[in-house]
Amino acid sequence: MVKQSSEWAVMQKKRWPLLLLLLFSLSTAFVFLLRSAFDSCSTGAVSGSRNFVGEETYPSNGVLYTPSLKPNPLEFMRSKLVLLVSHELSLSGGPLLLMELAFLLRGVGTEVVWISNQKPAEPDEVIYSLEHKMLNHGVQVFSARGQEAVNTALKADLVVLNTAVAGKWLDAVLKENVPRVLPKVLWWIHEMRGHYFKLEYVKHLPLVAGAMIDSHTTAEYWKNRTQDRLGIKMPKTYVVHLGNSKEMMEVAENIVARRILREHVRESLGVRSEDLLFAIINSVSRGKGQDLFLRSFCESLQIIQERKIKVPTMHAVVVGSDMNAQTKYEMELRKFVAEKKIQERVHFVNKTLAVAPYLASIDVLVQNSQARGECFGRITIEAMAFQLPVLGTAAGGTTEIVVNGSTGLLHPAGKEGVTPLASNIVKLATDVEKRSEMGRKGYERVKERFLEDHMSQRIALVLKEVLEKAKSRSVS
Repeated sequence: MVKQSSEWAVMQKKRWPLLLLLLFSLSTAFVFLLRSAFDSCSTGAVSGSRNFVGEETYPSNGVLYTPSLKPNPLEFMRSKLVLLVSHELSLSGGPLLLMELAFLLRGVGTEVVWISNQKPAEPDEVIYSLEHKMLNHGVQVFSARGQEAVNTALKADLVVLNTAVAGKWLDAVLKENVPRVLPKVLWWIHEMRGHYFKLEYVKHLPLVAGAMIDSHTTAEYWKNRTQDRLGIKMPKTYVVHLGNSKEMMEVAENIVARRILREHVRESLGVRSEDLLFAIINSVSRGKGQDLFLRSFCESLQIIQERKIKVPTMHAVVVGSDMNAQTKYEMELRKFVAEKKIQERVHFVNKTLAVAPYLASIDVLVQNSQARGECFGRITIEAMAFQLPVLGTAAGGTTEIVVNGSTGLLHPAGKEGVTPLASNIVKLATDVEKRSEMGRKGYERVKERFLEDHMSQRIALVLKEVLEKAKSRSVS
């Protein structure tokens, strides 16, 4: 059997470290979110790395806002009514990002209403938990269908549609009221997979007040794809890079908390303090590239053995598994590990909201999303906050986060990336100074541009413009 860990269940055996952690951190309870968990998107053509210092205008038709930090940049949203429409409520990246926006708005006194367009017929523990988190923050949760949803959309100052799939809600619920609501819609798009480009989802896209997208790569892909495949034009598009939550940064910057978490997680995994841990933290799916990562890891072990390189014992950690689902893909991963006889080196961990303990316990993050890569990749900037070097695919939003050779190393997506990734694993395994230097530079990059304050300022500038546009349309 492959060695496994069930997130915090094992860690509860010794509770004193968690009690200590509460003394050193204001709040780790909502240490935000395995965002990519999972699956904000999975995708984006290979793109060269960009330097955005001082850049303000996105050449096609959007804007990347470089903020000057100010207190409460969303203060102007006080007493506004905002309707947030998500295609679902789950542990995937899109819904969790929208929840974070809900909490930021509630923090300045915005009246926020949440709607999940798709909900299972049977009670769901995850949905129940997330809805109660929102209710505890003062977010109202309404049914996606019915007159209450229609009335809220008509009264709202702003409607945020989250992900392309949420577009189905417009015709299904608003019906003849769609034209009245479109002028105040901000469409927040995270997807880059081809199957999201359906006219039934996005036919109203040209008429909304604006689109907000997480990376330049994703924005360019949407602009070209909608025009070439669907014959429609994107509205004004704002590129808004994401930022780490304050809770996440508090843990990342707390040396004592990190040490406690590191020791405890490693103990639960059965690895020593001196061992090297390379981790991939994403929902387990083929698009996230866990299979290719394990092939690269296995190849790196062979290189080390053949060249007789002396390095600490290396382990691969796969966080984002679903032991209950036991999908065909997950079974393939376990079969590969068994065939290669590396069961003692590979550890599967169930998906969890609490990613901070694993970031504190590992030495290198592997971001191996395939095809067009991640549209942004929140876990990447979270790892950089923990001063971890990142080994990422040279695709999608990762190229806008990781500076190749400085904060990490990039490799091609696909099978052709297996050997380069294996080589990069060996490079970092044999050079502790390089790991430390890359981690430090990654942390500095996060502090410069990937904090919650940065994201709030960027979003605030977008919301101001969208609200002004909606107001002018209503007057005219």
